[in-house]
Amino acid sequence: MKVFHSPAYVGSAYAFETTRKAQWVADSLAASPIAGVELVEPPALTWDQLVQVHDPDYVRAVQTGAPRHLAESQGFEWDPGLWPMVLSSNGGAVAACLEALDRGVSGSLSSGLHHARRGRGAGFCTFNGLVIAAREALAAGAGSVLILDLDAHCGGGTASLIAEDPRIWQVDVAVNAFDYYQAKAGVDGERRAWLRVTQDSARYLADIEQGLRQVEGGAPRFDLCIYNAGMDPFEGCSTGGFPGITREILAERERTVFDWCRSHAGAIAFVLAGGYIGWDLSADGLVDLHRLTVSAAAAAATATAPEWGSL
Repeated sequence: MKVFHSPAYVGSAYAFETTRKAQWVADSLAASPIAGVELVEPPALTWDQLVQVHDPDYVRAVQTGAPRHLAESQGFEWDPGLWPMVLSSNGGAVAACLEALDRGVSGSLSSGLHHARRGRGAGFCTFNGLVIAAREALAAGAGSVLILDLDAHCGGGTASLIAEDPRIWQVDVAVNAFDYYQAKAGVDGERRAWLRVTQDSARYLADIEQGLRQVEGGAPRFDLCIYNAGMDPFEGCSTGGFPGITREILAERERTVFDWCRSHAGAIAFVLAGGYIGWDLSADGLVDLHRLTVSAAAAAATATAPEWGSL
């Protein structure tokens, strides 16, 4: 299974766990490999791919730093390293999706950045790699894409970007109401987005399973699931952490997701999403959580599933 990573994922002078942890996980995989996982450097995203989703004026602002209110709309100071970093990290999300369409399972150690809107950043997310990757997958022949977002926070940016596209669905189970949105029906009257903010850790896995059941009725089999595999619901996370959501619950979540995709998706590509050092979570502990996703993906890739990667 190819997992995409580049040192360029961490290129800006402003770097916190969302970007820096990609290198931490890559270093961990080099030191303690997971069977079947091959780290591969992705091609960088292009201007044309970006402007399929984001406003050209906003894209230019991120590239040049001007105007500053746009270049820094995601919430941190602009520097020249930001542009190559976001091209590389979002290129990884695209590469993972295209590889999954071909081989069944893939991933990127970058994050999905689900808060970014068409004309601005938000919530420390510059460009929305989930939607960019979904559009590239559709252009490559996929007929339907599910974005499964299990970050601690709601994916309001994603919802705003896919609302008019009947080929993209969204299941969003959060534990924090940041970036909350109303999951509305599309232009054809069909509801393709399902959002739940979990209020009880004992209900977390059941809420995820309920969300997946909701979309089964409308599209019983997706060509691709893009999985935004946030580990920030973990109870020890400094941002988003929810009491009672343990490592064991998150491990079961990963098994549930990949098992479901074997029956309901032709392919799955993951990105890492949220996860932050906290009062009870060290850098090593954070890496261990993200390795749960990589391990579950590797197990799914080696399982007998002749239907994987049919496009």
